[in-house]
Amino acid sequence: MGGDPVRATLVQIDVDPAEKAGDRRERAAALVRSHSGADLVVLPELWPVGAFAADDFAAEAEPLDGGPTALAMSAAARDAGVWLHAGSIVERDPDGPLYNTSLLFSPDGELHAAYRKIHRFGFHEGEAALMSAGREIVAPRLPHAVLGLATCYDLRFPEQFRLLVDAGAEILVVPAGWPARRLAHWRLLVQARAVESQCYVLACGTAGTHAGVEQAGHSMAVDPWGEILAEAGPGEQSLTVDLDPARVAATRADFPVLRDRVLGLPTP
Repeated sequence: MGGDPVRATLVQIDVDPAEKAGDRRERAAALVRSHSGADLVVLPELWPVGAFAADDFAAEAEPLDGGPTALAMSAAARDAGVWLHAGSIVERDPDGPLYNTSLLFSPDGELHAAYRKIHRFGFHEGEAALMSAGREIVAPRLPHAVLGLATCYDLRFPEQFRLLVDAGAEILVVPAGWPARRLAHWRLLVQARAVESQCYVLACGTAGTHAGVEQAGHSMAVDPWGEILAEAGPGEQSLTVDLDPARVAATRADFPVLRDRVLGLPTP
């Protein structure tokens, strides 16, 4: 894409179970509006309900069109004039299934893309038991760059990120509700996905404790060489970084590791 810088803001929201979902939507919308100078604003995974609050998933599920989170985030994106990756919601499909679905709004408030999380966490419990799996690689083109969309547990599956690279991704956006006890894995995997993909990674997590699970926070922006440009602490915080989309192509040209991929090896 072009060489104009992209100002990206990660909004690491504290998900407090004592705060009503409607109140948190209003607060999140106000935070988005406060970053009207950004090109792209990113929120965390399942911030309206909490990524580990599985008992509340069904009650808090909402449609993509006309649901309370979609309406609030559409208005916030429009008022701020930003591209808004609104994190993810518990989506209730009209046919019944639940999905962990990320929403991307354009500066005019239109829903530009949606990504249903492919890899569900829980090992036959929680999200893995209650939600259906997405089946599509989603890499929407923005004026600034091509985004590659993934969510939280997807970080542990590098093959998904290879497919995002093949789809043209230059900036990988990963909302998460990552537990504090695996913070070391969070840092390692975010940087690994940047290095192997030669992409920027914007990884935005939640803060606080919900369903008894302390959240890691530590949202990060990482460059195509794996260098951390900015990292939050454990509490509610916003990070703003300037990204140079041209650096992705330059990195791939200077160190053309992606050219040397060997595909189609026989299965043992």
